[in-house]
Amino acid sequence: MKTWIKLSKAAACAAAIMLAAPVAGTAMAAAPVAAEVASEAAEAMSEAASAVEEAVAPEAEAEAPVLLGHQTALELDGAASAFVFLSTALVLMMTLPGLALFYGGMVRKKNVIATVTQSVAVSCVAGLLWLVVGYSIAFGKAGPLFGQSADFVNQFIGGFDVLMLKGVTSSTAFSAAPYLPEMLWIAYQMTFAIITPALITGAFAERIKLSGLLLFMALWSVFVYAPICHQVWGGGYLGSMGVLDFAGGAVVHVNSGVAGLVAALFLGRRKGYGTEEMPPNNLVFVMIGASLLFVGWIGFNAGSAWTPDGIAAAALLNTLVAAFASGLTWKIVEWIVRRKPSLLGILSGIVAGLVAITPAAGFVNPMGALFIGLIAGPVCYFSAVWVKKILGYDDSLDAFGIHGAGGFLGAVLTAVFADASINSLAEGATVGAQLAGLGFTIVWSAVGTFIILVICKFTTGLRVSEADEEAGLDSSLHDEALHH
Repeated sequence: MKTWIKLSKAAACAAAIMLAAPVAGTAMAAAPVAAEVASEAAEAMSEAASAVEEAVAPEAEAEAPVLLGHQTALELDGAASAFVFLSTALVLMMTLPGLALFYGGMVRKKNVIATVTQSVAVSCVAGLLWLVVGYSIAFGKAGPLFGQSADFVNQFIGGFDVLMLKGVTSSTAFSAAPYLPEMLWIAYQMTFAIITPALITGAFAERIKLSGLLLFMALWSVFVYAPICHQVWGGGYLGSMGVLDFAGGAVVHVNSGVAGLVAALFLGRRKGYGTEEMPPNNLVFVMIGASLLFVGWIGFNAGSAWTPDGIAAAALLNTLVAAFASGLTWKIVEWIVRRKPSLLGILSGIVAGLVAITPAAGFVNPMGALFIGLIAGPVCYFSAVWVKKILGYDDSLDAFGIHGAGGFLGAVLTAVFADASINSLAEGATVGAQLAGLGFTIVWSAVGTFIILVICKFTTGLRVSEADEEAGLDSSLHDEALHH
């Protein structure tokens, strides 16, 4: 209202000037009057302009987006966004259909459909939970909780201010990647949140109930994966202490591998394990699945540079080199020990190399990647074949033997071969920091997994009956069969 009064006053004064001008033109005595009127008009117009600015300013402020603690305003980079769009598709392909076929080909024929279904079901559960709560815990900023300061809480988990993606818009970005739309960032990280729990299914394949699996994966995604993700990549404790994990050595592979080992021990061995032959039902499926994993891993590792630059190129080349080297050394060791080089062996070696190079991909040069791959083959062969045999646990598809052992090895060797000329963040990398980060991850994953397994055992149950296991999960759980 005050604004309109001032505008009206200015208009009246302006009109007075126009009426006074003719009079002033015919009598010099009127000049002072005209001057006085003009002065009042100018003053009124100035007041009116100030009032308009005051009235408009709050509206402008209201239109500006209110950014959350983890956000910044989007400064779109089209090339980087296109790169991450492609990488998102590649990482999703790693689970569907890559891991589904890889695991599906390694189980017995009576469990193929059940095993593939697990990858699909985990994708749905983990993906939706990431949207609802996982992203907020992993990349949000914590507030005070239970009397603890926000800074302290943020060392372990993110906040809850982004639940259901509240505050996420088309104009916001995650602060560490201001050139990517936040929704694209969320989608890319969702594919990591999907494949990590999906890897665990290989540890207890052929003996778990689907209901128990779904509850386990839901709880594990929220209480184990998301906090570790935050601690390494979201501004938490492990990242602040200098732990290097380019694409998921600790977050993805050690985390899932340890969970797989705990779950395999908790559920016990399959009926007939150690006394009956349990050959893969289709090595061609395994080959196709491993190949899709290999191609998808380019999005996994190179995509973790978030932009198609020199670091991304190094990560791409390192991924190829390590995979080929590990596949070769696994095959050589197997040839020496078993006298027969197998297709399953070389494929397992390639995957072991991919796992081992994951934490190091953007921190080492190609020669470092070569040595990591050469070492990973024999180490993962020993872990997947001999350690399992010596200790007697049934890690069905070597989730711990390859992902746990390979991720641990790769994380340690990241510090050994770190090259600051490839990535300045590699400066000052130490084996001690890597071991400390791995130790924390192992304890968090093992304890969290055990608690969740206990919850599942006394609610949904975990293991199928002996009769259902004998008949096969395809028919007993799904009433389906690969071949009738």
